[in-house]
Formats: sequence, C-alpha cells, structure tokens
Amino acid sequence: AFHEQLRRTEGGEEFIFYDGPPFATGLPHYGHILAGTIKDVVTRHQSMRGRHVMRRFGWDCHGLPVEFEIDKLLGITNRQQVLDLGIGKYNETCRGIVTKYVAEWEAVVTRTGRWIDFKADYKTMDINFMESVWWVFGQLWDKDLVYKGFKVMPYSTGCKTALSNFEAGLDYRTVPDPAVMVSFPVIGDADNAALVAWTTTPWTLPSNLALCVNANLVYAKVKDRSNGTVYIVAESRLGQLPVKAKASGKKQAPSKGSNAEAVQGGLDTESYELLAKIPGSSLVGLKYTPLFDFFLELQDTAFRVIADNYVTDDSGTGVVHCAPAFGEDDHRVCLSAGIIEASGLVVAVDDDGHFIEKISQFKGRHVKEADKDIINAVKDKGRLVSKGSIEHSYPYCWRSGTPLIYRAVPSWFIKVEKIRDQLLECNKETYWVPDYVKEKRFHNWLEGARDWAVSRSRFWGTPLPVWISQDGEEIVVMDSIEKLERLSGVKVNDLHRHHVDDITIPSSRGPEFGVLKRVEDVFDCWFESGSMPYAYIHYPFENRELFEKNFPGNFVAEGLDQTRGWFYTLMVLSTALFGKPAFKNLICNGLVLAEDGKKMSKSKQNYPSPMEVIDEYGADALRLYLVNSPVVRAESLRFKRIGVFGVVKDVFLPWYNAYRFLVQNAKRLEVEGLTAFSPIDQASLRKSSNVLDHWIHSATESLVSFVHQEMDAYRLYTVVFSGYFTWSCFHLTMLCQI
Repeated sequence: AFHEQLRRTEGGEEFIFYDGPPFATGLPHYGHILAGTIKDVVTRHQSMRGRHVMRRFGWDCHGLPVEFEIDKLLGITNRQQVLDLGIGKYNETCRGIVTKYVAEWEAVVTRTGRWIDFKADYKTMDINFMESVWWVFGQLWDKDLVYKGFKVMPYSTGCKTALSNFEAGLDYRTVPDPAVMVSFPVIGDADNAALVAWTTTPWTLPSNLALCVNANLVYAKVKDRSNGTVYIVAESRLGQLPVKAKASGKKQAPSKGSNAEAVQGGLDTESYELLAKIPGSSLVGLKYTPLFDFFLELQDTAFRVIADNYVTDDSGTGVVHCAPAFGEDDHRVCLSAGIIEASGLVVAVDDDGHFIEKISQFKGRHVKEADKDIINAVKDKGRLVSKGSIEHSYPYCWRSGTPLIYRAVPSWFIKVEKIRDQLLECNKETYWVPDYVKEKRFHNWLEGARDWAVSRSRFWGTPLPVWISQDGEEIVVMDSIEKLERLSGVKVNDLHRHHVDDITIPSSRGPEFGVLKRVEDVFDCWFESGSMPYAYIHYPFENRELFEKNFPGNFVAEGLDQTRGWFYTLMVLSTALFGKPAFKNLICNGLVLAEDGKKMSKSKQNYPSPMEVIDEYGADALRLYLVNSPVVRAESLRFKRIGVFGVVKDVFLPWYNAYRFLVQNAKRLEVEGLTAFSPIDQASLRKSSNVLDHWIHSATESLVSFVHQEMDAYRLYTVVFSGYFTWSCFHLTMLCQI
C-alpha cells in the first residue's frame, strides 16, 4: 500500500520530509517509536491530500557511538592501540557493526505501522553521502567561514575525543569532588602576603600560569593570628577562610573600626586580623611564586595577576587560578593578557588523559586519579590553605561513563559567531510546535552560539577534505571526488581514512616544495547530520532540480534534546550555505519516561518492552496513546501500560462495536429484502429532508475541515479525540436511522 501510494502521487506537488537517522548499533525504544509515529502521521496525511512524500529511512554510521562499541569489543584503551592495529582494520571492524540491528529496526518500525522506505535507505558512510559532506565544507571554505585553531572543549578521556557542548550536556551527575584553597605568595609584598585561590580541579594546578581577579571587587589582606600568615581574598569571601578551633569555646567580640566592618563581611576576628582593603584593580600585574617548577622557563610572561569580570564573589575566594589549556575562561583571559602568545599553549595532558613527560612528578598518571597526590604535594610545599569536598553537578561522557575534563584541542572551526544574526533571522522564518521551544529555548541557544569545532581526532568518520603542505603555507580543500582524482591522479572508490590518507597532491609551487598531505581529522558526526538535506540525495552532484525547487524542506520532527543537536546543525549549515532555514515546519516532542518519572533504563528494567505492548494491545493503540499525550508538544510523558489499554477500551472497542452493529443490521435488513446497504451518496444527503442526514453531512464536512486545519498547523494533539467524538456520533446516528 505504501509503495502504491508513492506511485499514485508521483509527479504531484512534493512535500519534503527530512528524517533524522538513528544508529543501528542499538535497538529502537519508545523515543524512536514516538518520533516515528509523529513523522508517519504527518506524512500520511500529506500523501492523502495528493502530495508526493518521499520517505527514505536513514542510518547514522559514523562517530563516537560506533567507535566506542568497537573499543569495547577489541579491548582498546588508547589511541596508539588503534594505530598499532591499523586504521584500515579498525575502520572495517566499525563498518561491520554499523548494520548490526538493521533487521530488528525494520521489523519494529514496520510493526508500528510506519510507512517508510527501507530499500531506498541512505547511510552516512555511503560514498555519495560523504562526497556531499565534502561539498558542504568546501562551500564554507570558499565563503571564508572556516579556520583552524585551539579551543578548550569538553573532552572524554574514556573515548579519547572532544565532545560537542550538546554531547557534554547529556549526562550530568551529582558527585563529590575535592575542593581546596591554595596560596600563591606575592613577590615583593611588604607583608609577605599570598593570594588564595579555590579550585575543585586540583589536577589543573600543575598547569597554573596565572591568577585572575575582578578589578571591580574589593579585596582584603588579613593576618592569621595563630601563625602570622597573610592572605589576600575578596572582602565578601572572608568567611570562607579556615577558622582555627577556639581554646576558650567563646567567640571574641568584634573590635571597633575596620575589623568591625570586616566581621560584617564574614571574617572571624578571633582567628584573623584585617590589615588592609585593596581595590582589585591594584592587584593586576603582581607577580607570584609558582606552585610547581614545571614551567619556570615562562617566568618572564606567566605567573602574574590578570583581571576579568567572569570572576565573581558568589563562590570561592574571588581569586581564580588559571590553567589556560584546561578552562574556557582560563584560555580566553590568558590569551587576551598575552600569556599564551608569549609562552605558547602548554597542554600538559595527553589524548588519554594522562600527564605528559614534562609534568615529571605525576607523569603517566590519569588526571582524576592524581588529585589526591597533587593535594598532598601542595600540602608538602606549605601551600595548602584548606582541604574539603563539594557535591556538585558534573558532566560525564554519555558513552564511556567517565568524568569529562575541559582540555584545549586543535580543531577546525566554522565561524558561527559571524552568522549569528542571520541564524536568528532564519529562525523567525520557521514554524514550531510548540512555539515556546522556538521562541525561548532555541532562540536563546542561537543567541549564545559560538564557533563550532567540526573536526575530531578519530578514525571512523568522513575525513576532512583538507590537504596541506609541510610548511603549512598551501592548503587545498576538496569539494568533490573528481577534484581529488584530478589533482592526485588516483582513482577513488571510498572516502574513508584508510583509503585517502595516503593520497598526496603535488605542490602547485613546484616539486621543491614537496607534496600536500591530508590532515588526520575526521568530521564530527553532527556535521554529517546537519548536511543531511543535501547529502541524502547526493546534491549538488545529483537531484539539483528536486532540491532547488523544494528547499527549505517542509517538515522535520525530533525530540527536545535536538534543539542543541540536529535542529541546530541543520540551521547553521543551511544559513551559512543559502541564507535560509533548512526546514519550514517542526514538531518537537518531549521525553518518554518510565512510569515512576525516571529515565527509562534497560539495566533497571523499569519499562515494558515496546513489542510486548504492541503484541498485547496493537500498534494503533500505542500510536494513539503517544500522539494524544503532552509528549507531542515537548512535555514529558510517564509511560503507563494501562494508558495504552485505555485507548483500546475507550476508542477502539466503541468504534468497532458501533461499526459491527451497523454492518450486522444492514446485512439483516438486506437479507430480509427491506433495504440495500450501499455507500452514502453526498448528493442524496443534500437533497434529503431528514434532519439527521443533514447533521451527518455537516458533521462530516466539519470534521474534514477541522482535521485539515489542525494538521496544517501540526497540532496532532487536537485531532485524535475530536475525530473520535465526531465519528462516534456519526455511527450512533446511523444506528438510530436503522
């Protein structure tokens, strides 16, 4: 029936639907069934109205999810093991599991009643798809929207790769972490004072190159009465300094003058004496004694106080220790202060999350495992002011389950900030259900959009089409296979790394300049996802007319989390390429949760199997239960098995019983020769003098009009029971006539 529908509508008005592809390395769950049902309802309706709706199933094939499965399978724990194995063998192993559950997906999707073409599917690992991805990047390069640089990014030491900000937000956990205050003696201070910084990442202390204060805050210099040590912290954070135990058990009354004022700021005057108040601006430029001697060669430019407004007085001490390779703000302020330019960016942690040789005292140690030893080393140096712990929300890798670190990585970037205003304008041209997701969540995300790091130092993905000379002076970007073959003289049948890494290009400057080699990086798989509207039909190499007559696409639908994922990458690339949004209409669904409101978990078995529910109640009942719930307007749904049964009981049984009663009576009357049961003739209804006939006709036309109106507005949640109510009345009326 599906293919016959496609045949009958062929040549008609196109309704372009983009289907965001899943990975076939796992089995479908309720979230997939929900999104698939929404897509199916809309595309079926458009087909019923005579439009040609091409529905090709797609598969995500590249990226971290696949590599992570292979790493577990092969016992790979570091990058060198992949190189020792061989990128070719590794990639072919990845290729082998990409379609692991394709048959199961097709069975489940078909069983849920979704009409979609599996035979004409597309895969992101297909050479045609990959070539279009190259074309997209080539267009961005030509528009001067690409550059290479360093950026501090969420980094998974478990998967040995940087993650997008979207991926970093997928798994936050409330965990305890060490919280320490460390002293940094100011060189040349008359009171031998030390600035005190607070940190929850002791592993970054060996890489400290600066301290940052807020020039607009007031700082206080206080003396520890027990040992004469002098500290400098923000005045409003004085109460955070450690307090010695009182021998008398009585608290000393505040003294008059400046000390009394300090008590109001939280200073324990029995433990500390206020020496002076200092404007933050006067601290800028002070030099201090480094905590470790790993980077003593940088003393001329590093180990000084800088200022920025990102330092606040709502936590810590008002003094922030800066390790420019391990914090986004750290990197930014050290860059603007000239510390990175003068000393170079020192990344003291390797791709596996271990300290490099230069950090001799902790070399080879994983950063999170070294926290305790680093704290002990700080204590041995007499620089530990206090030690404690803090429970806070911290990001974990959504694949490996390991805590993320923030680490500077070299990457190729898309200049998203340059087109930010265009993104906001393109967003205005789209229609969302619900609209508040567009106007608030998505708008705010676009408003704060930053340059997008699109490269990954991995293996199984679409390679960056960038060939560069050894001196870095000559760069060639390939935007087609034909261009690569023409410049290299090599026939290309596959674009994966192990097929193109060894292809070189002669320098256009002459043989004395050697050859150009491809950079090692592959694309972030989100770049492939954002390229989908072009790549799934191999545009611009094929289907030019189809694409150019029907872009932007008519409809997309995915979950709320895709506001920072697929919806975002679609919008960025379409705006950069064409100055248009990629889609006109969008339905954003919420999350399907377990009955107790928690996330559905295979390990906890807190939800029934989708196929079990379908086999018991039918796919239609499950579909109607999902579509008629708040989840189709971006709210959460606590999945209840009894809710699916409720649809059977309240919708399908009354429907079926009314229909059966009508047919049985019509057949009885026909057998008795009293009447002939035939389809209702619209013209006869209009001529009829029976008021019920007119009501039936009116109700039917009203229903059709209402369904068209609401479906055109993509409000699926208003259609289901309105139609049920009207048709129930219709059946009852027919029974009355009999």
